[in-house]
Parts: sequence; structure tokens; C-alpha cells
Amino acid sequence: MASSSSFFFVLFFLLVSALFLETTALPELPNLTTLSFEEGYTQLFGDSNLMLHRDGMAVHLSLDQRTGAGFASQDLYLHGVFSASIKLPSDYAAGVVVAFYMSNGDVFEKTHDELDFEFLGNIRGREWRVQTNVYGNGSTAVGREERYGLWFDPTEDYHRYSILWSNRRIIFYIDNIPIREVVRSQAMGGDFPSKPMSLYATIWDGSNWATSGGRYKVNYKFAPYVAEFADLVLHGCAVDPSDRRRACQASDAELYDAITMSADQRTTMETLRKKHMTYSYCHDRIRYPAPPPECVLGPEAESFLASGEAKFNYRRRRSKHYGRSSVDAVLLA
Repeated sequence: MASSSSFFFVLFFLLVSALFLETTALPELPNLTTLSFEEGYTQLFGDSNLMLHRDGMAVHLSLDQRTGAGFASQDLYLHGVFSASIKLPSDYAAGVVVAFYMSNGDVFEKTHDELDFEFLGNIRGREWRVQTNVYGNGSTAVGREERYGLWFDPTEDYHRYSILWSNRRIIFYIDNIPIREVVRSQAMGGDFPSKPMSLYATIWDGSNWATSGGRYKVNYKFAPYVAEFADLVLHGCAVDPSDRRRACQASDAELYDAITMSADQRTTMETLRKKHMTYSYCHDRIRYPAPPPECVLGPEAESFLASGEAKFNYRRRRSKHYGRSSVDAVLLA
């Protein structure tokens, strides 16, 4: 297992170096190795629906009529790189929600921050979709959701989903390709996530909203639905939430702040977004007749709006995976 971890570290660092960093050299990301479940995580719920594999280096979460399952990091972190390789349930998966996200709602109930990957199952013949969310300082009334179609089948093999969170920016990656960047700005004000968060992974029943606004429910004749997690990385500044002043050593903070995108990576991200993004809060004139102040809309936004892709309705739901109340965009189609 040690040799496998070493190989993964070398491989992953090469990918990070090639895809995360600009042309000027940045310091290496030290100890960017996977942790076993016992070293870094704890079970939240699910009893036997959470199963360890590969000597604790992989975790399977299952959903059946009895319960879903979930786990969380043992520590809270302020900034870092957090990632997992995930394989989603196959076949009919309408209503199933798999989440890989960061949150501090258990510590800051009314002013919580959150960074989400949410995977939304679908009926047979339609693909899984992925949604990213950003909440800061309890700003659930100003949701910053984006939704994308995937350019691969996420049920056939593992794919890596990563979150970079620094004092300056948030970048979401799929297979080390950036798909979304949120830059800290004066326009966002206190809505930029700024308090220590834990890392979570869950699977749960989102029948009332996840697939076509609740039209299609979880069909438990196809259960158990199993989401597989592996190569879990917690590379961040572990902190005591009551003492954020001791959050990061200066060298670590500068390292995360320095990670950004090259011009080629930005072009790749923009091309991918034009082709695969099906919803952005910045383009939603139903929910926001005037776009939120941090939204800067280019010419592609008008074609996106004209295409009818921005026609969504909304419902407030209370998540079983966390218990928070938030507004989610739900495709009418």
C-alpha cells in the first residue's frame, strides 16, 4: 500500500503541476497523498451502508429503502486542495443524489459556508448531471448554482473531482480540468466562503426535487445504489474553528493563493462551459431579473438565455444529507 500511495503521489503531483499551475514554477504541494478512512474521516450515518474496501483506502456508500450513508473529515480546514475519485451508481438512478462537498453548518448554523459537488441521478437513457454550489456567510437566499452535463459516463469508471479553495479564489475541477472559477471580489463581499469547513461525502434520496423537479422518484427495486469513493485527498490547513488566526502557515497560504490557471486552461474551461453548462445563476432572469453584482456576462450569455436553457423553477428543500435548507434550481424539462 505504501508503494501504491507513493506512485499515486508522483502521478497526481505531475497532473497538478501540469494542470493547476501557471508557466512560472510554484512550490511543490507536499505530502499530497491519500489518507485511509481511519486516518482522516469518520462515519456520519448509514450503519452498514458504509463499507470500506482496499484496506480502508476506498469507501462505498449505498442507498436503500432503509437509509443512505455519509462520512466527514475528522478535521476542519481553512483553504486547501480536496479531491476524490468517484464512480456513480449505474442503471436507473432518478432521485438519487450523491454529494461531495465542504461545509461548516454544524459549527456556524446561521452563517454557514459551503462548496458543493452534487451529482443528480436520472432515468434510464439520460445521463447523470453535476451541480456546483457556492454559499458564503449563510447566503442561501443568493444561491450560486451551476449545472453541467458530463462528457463521459460517470458510472463506468472512476473520475476525479477536486476543489481548490484559497483566500483568493475557488476552482472546481473534473479530472483535473477546471470547470468553474469563483474569484473573491468586492462585489461578493462577505458571501465568499471564509470560515473553516469539513469535507463530506453522502448518498441520499432526493426524490422530491432532484430529477425534473420531483417528477421521477427513486425506484428501490434497483437498490442498493452504490457510490464508490477512492483516492481521497485532504491537503489543507487543519484548524480549530474558534481560533482562525492560527489557520495556515504563511507558506501554505501563499501556496494555495498562487495556484491559478494558465491561458490555455482558461480557454479549455470556457470551451467546456459553453458546450456542457446547462444552468448558471448568472443567466437566470426568472430568479434574478438583475444578475447578482459579481456576474460578468459575455456575448455567450445572450445565446444561452435565448435558447431557453434558463427556464427553471425553484423549491425550498431540506437536505437529508446535511439538514440544511436551501434553494435549488430544478430543470423543467
